[in-house]
Formats: sequence, structure tokens, C-alpha cells
Amino acid sequence: MTRVTGDWIKMPAAQAVCEMIAQAGHQVYFVGGCVRNDLLGAPISDLDLSTDARPEQVIKIADEAGMRAVPTGVDHGTVTIVVDGHGLEVTTFRKDVETDGRRAVVAYSDRLEDDAHRRDFTMNALYAAPDGRVIDPLGGLADLKARRVRFIDNPGDRIREDYLRILRFFRFHAWYGDAAEGMDAEALAGVAANLGGLETLSRERVGAEMLKLLAASDPSTAVGAMAQIGVLGSILPGADPRALPVLVHLEAQRAPDPLRRLAALGGGEVADRLRLSKRDRKRLALMRDAMGSTEGAGELAYRHGANLATDVVLLRAAQTGGQVHAGVWSEVETGAQAVFPIQPADLLPTHTGPALGAELRRLESLWIASGFTLKREDLLP
Repeated sequence: MTRVTGDWIKMPAAQAVCEMIAQAGHQVYFVGGCVRNDLLGAPISDLDLSTDARPEQVIKIADEAGMRAVPTGVDHGTVTIVVDGHGLEVTTFRKDVETDGRRAVVAYSDRLEDDAHRRDFTMNALYAAPDGRVIDPLGGLADLKARRVRFIDNPGDRIREDYLRILRFFRFHAWYGDAAEGMDAEALAGVAANLGGLETLSRERVGAEMLKLLAASDPSTAVGAMAQIGVLGSILPGADPRALPVLVHLEAQRAPDPLRRLAALGGGEVADRLRLSKRDRKRLALMRDAMGSTEGAGELAYRHGANLATDVVLLRAAQTGGQVHAGVWSEVETGAQAVFPIQPADLLPTHTGPALGAELRRLESLWIASGFTLKREDLLP
């Protein structure tokens, strides 16, 4: 029998919630990402519980046990129980009654199997009892072992329940799939038949999903498949995935940076189409502008900082398919630490007004061209 064995399932807060619900006569299981990632040996960030108890019952049970219950998503069957500073989401078994591709009308159920069938991929329909025993109602264990991302039942039906599942399919393949084995053919056919549904999604949801996808260790296979099947062009017209695998290679030993990878894809109106935050918009614009400038690595670091210069060095090399020469990083470090030795007062009264600004720019250009080596006395007459 397969079991999950991570320390997370032994957490006193998690076990206390499970015991509380079970003692009230209800089923309770861990579900989804915590079970999947435990079996993969991947990090676990959130613990989710699934139960046949209705939300109002969960709240009543928690109140009687002296635990705090917060109706964080009670309309969707979710209650968050807070124990010792830990919040655990407890969601009632559900089954879909009606969907329109963006939201579903659901009914509560007493059966774990109903709950499993409304999930997206078989690897996400794995449950674990409080003692660690894994319950696999839909064959997710075999798919997980093979690192095969497979829709539950008919892919087209699952996609039409929520068109964001198109992007989730590629994201999950990037994170958990076996690139060497390729993608599930039925899933790709379902995606191709439902591309129009992407237009119904909010830009915020698309943007969040794309950034999660690009944060995978190597998303290039998934993004390449998105381009071939028409998904990438639908959400980012003009985007080109060819530089992405080169960038991923050049990024070796660096943490994955989804925004840098987004810059490598190109395309028009990216910030608007993905509804990026103001901070991300600014950084993306800086990267894309600097990629096309004539500024060297040192000057970029001097004007914008070492991080932006590093981004641009890698992006330029990825675009050309070239390598990054070892000396460029010392240029970046030097530029980031450089301080222009001339102050406006040094040029007064000989230069004033617009002439002062022009002279400062001229001297700064000479100083940058020297590799930041010219000193104050070298620049002043």
C-alpha cells in the first residue's frame, strides 16, 4: 500500500483538525498538491483537506472544539480552520452540476469519487488518509510515477469546465511532466479543439498562470508545444519561443526568473495582455528597451544596477544563440559600483544652463568608454 511519509502529515495542527472532523463522524482526507508533491519528493507549501461534512457542519464542529473557523470560501464549500497559527483549508466533497468554461455550479456530495472526478488531472486527484494511506480513485499513481499529465476522463469536458485548464496543462507538464516522453496526445487534441475558450479568461488569471509556468526549472518544452498548437499565439500574439531554451541553458546555477523568460518570448502588449503588476511592467519594459540598446554590460549596471544588467546580458546572448564571455560579469560588477567623479559645480561658471548638461553628458560618456577608469583630474580641463 502506498503511503505519504512527509513530516507535514504529522503536524499537530493538521492531525488535530483531522481528528476533530473524524470524531464527529465524517470522512476527511488530505488532497491535491501536498499528496502529489510528497510522492514526488517535491516541496510542499499548502495543506488542503477534503471532507463529506458540509461547510456549516465544519464550522459547528470547529466551534465546539474551540478552534477558529473562517468562512474564506464558504460559497464554494471551503472553510479555513486556524490552529496554532496554521490555517488549513477544509473543502466539502463536490460534484459539478453546470459549467460555462469560467465557473461551475456545484453540488455537495458524500462520495470521494464524485470529488475526484471534478478535478483536472489524475495526479491531482490523489487523497491521503490522516495515517498516510493514499487513496487513488482514478489511476493517478501510475500517471504520477510516469510523470504523465493526464486529464481526468474526457479532456475536452474538463477543459470546457474551466478554460484556464489549458494553461494549467502546460504548466503542470513543465513542473512535473517527463519531457522525454512527450505530452498526452488526447490532452493535446482537447486543447486544440478548445482554443477559443482562452478568449473568455480574465487577463489576471492568464498572467498568473503564465508566470507560474515560466517559473519551472525548464519550461521550454511546454512553451514550445504551446506555440505549435496555437496556445502561445492566442495569449501573446507575436511571441516566439526559440530563445527560451537557450536562455534556460545560460541561466544555469541561477534561480528561474519568470519575468526574464517572459522578456525572451517577445510579443506585443505583453504587460496589458497578462495584466502585470506595476513593478513587473516597469522591469519588463526596462529589460526589453535595454536589450535593443547599444549600452554595454558595464554601462547597463552603472545606469540600472547589476540585476538588470545581468538580465540583459543573458537575454542578448539567448537571442543570438551565443555564449556569455567570462569577463562580462566583472564588467557588471565594476559598473554597478562605479560613481561618476564629476559634479555640476565642477563645471561652473564656465558652463551653465543647457551647456552644463551637455558637458556633463559628454564627460560621462568619456568616463564610461574608459571602463570607468578616468579620474576627476583626467576629465576636467
